[in-house]
Amino acid sequence: MKNLIGYDWKDASDGATIDVTNPATGELIATVPNVTDADVDEAVKVAIVEQKKWAERSIYERGDILYKFVDLVEENKDRLAKLLQEETGKPIKEAYGEVANVRIGVRAFVERAKHLYNESIPEGQEAGNEKTIQITTRAPLGVIAAIIPFNFPSDLFCQKVPPALMMGNSIIVKPSNYNPLTLIEYVKLMLEAGVPAGCIQVLTGDGPKAGQALARHPGVHLVSLTGSTAAGIQTMGTASHNLTHVMLELGGNDAFIFLEDGDMDLAVKETIWGRLYNGGQVCCASKRFLIHNSRKAEFIQRMKEVIDGLKVGDPAEMDTDMGPLINEQAAMRVEEYVNKTVSEGANIVCGGRRYGAYYYPTILDNVTKDMEVAKDMEIFGPVIPVIGFDDVEEAIDIANSSSYGLCGCVITKDYSKGLKIAKRLECGGAIVNGASFFRSFEMPFGGWKHSGIGNEGVLTTLQEMSRLKTIILKNIL
Repeated sequence: MKNLIGYDWKDASDGATIDVTNPATGELIATVPNVTDADVDEAVKVAIVEQKKWAERSIYERGDILYKFVDLVEENKDRLAKLLQEETGKPIKEAYGEVANVRIGVRAFVERAKHLYNESIPEGQEAGNEKTIQITTRAPLGVIAAIIPFNFPSDLFCQKVPPALMMGNSIIVKPSNYNPLTLIEYVKLMLEAGVPAGCIQVLTGDGPKAGQALARHPGVHLVSLTGSTAAGIQTMGTASHNLTHVMLELGGNDAFIFLEDGDMDLAVKETIWGRLYNGGQVCCASKRFLIHNSRKAEFIQRMKEVIDGLKVGDPAEMDTDMGPLINEQAAMRVEEYVNKTVSEGANIVCGGRRYGAYYYPTILDNVTKDMEVAKDMEIFGPVIPVIGFDDVEEAIDIANSSSYGLCGCVITKDYSKGLKIAKRLECGGAIVNGASFFRSFEMPFGGWKHSGIGNEGVLTTLQEMSRLKTIILKNIL
């Protein structure tokens, strides 16, 4: 499968390729280009030219094109969901859900852009300006590079590409090497909907090579990256040489706090959803389970009962609850982190097994607050480390001890107490009576501390992907 580099679908200039395999079977699905610096340079130069043309189109015209894209995705949803399932390993029912989100996300950004009105400062607001009117407008940034990870490629395409285009920017999509095929198909549908080639492009390649080539290119005006904290720090350093804007949504080690009065049925339900969805490969998944000691044994037993009934297997089957991780290396990393935690004194209640790219849902007991997993070890997989606590202050201290600050949550029947705790959690999003895995398209989503810079969502992305300009009509009155 080729890349859209500039105006044409082509291979990498040196012919290098990357294999895309099905993590459930190990079978080769396709090969994609491994782009060179020269390919990146060509893409950016064309994007600069096409952006100026695209910016001349009206907001409603851009919106109509994106609405057509939504319709095309709907027409092709079966093919797209199957492809997403095959290259990612997520259960087919989850793949269908992610493709269905395209309609929600794209339409929300289009409507918000149509109603993002300018402001005016009338005459006489300060001495000397009695005859002058000042008008604020929003202008495109220019060329945007969207670096998208493997875990939710469709959702994150919708968080980055539609707002970039609606604000008059051109965009270069850099998917994950592991599963770029669905996003390549999305770019094809964007072209069919009416977005000009060159205004949108797609480049596949090694992240440290292609991603950093985009970040250091002086023709790129914003890098929107969702990925690891290490990748974000590297990208920010690279982009700083040209004062390039960055939006970084990075790692997390979210705390799940269950108080003594919490609803156990709710806690179990939210843990299954908020930790095991997509095999636990979720930045804002709950990853540290702080359970009041009076309820800890009950929580572990209830969770074990539910986990024992989950179907781990072929993601192509509609009744499968969990498929493999993105690849065997990812599963081996989870295995390594579990083994390290066990060596520090934790014990495995259930799971703790790996088969190829599969890692089975695992509960760890006797995890203490001084262990690495209780602070900064982000396990990107289906692992539930349980940490006991005796009072609320202790739980808040443990939750805030991490260098990450993406999201957090608290389960309690006392909403007043839950709100007070939520306000004290050092993170970008805090959920009361739900797992930290909550991200609507509308909300501003972003982390504190090492979990990122900037906020992504309908409420904020359009502003982040444009720049403010003031036009002064001096002595007009």
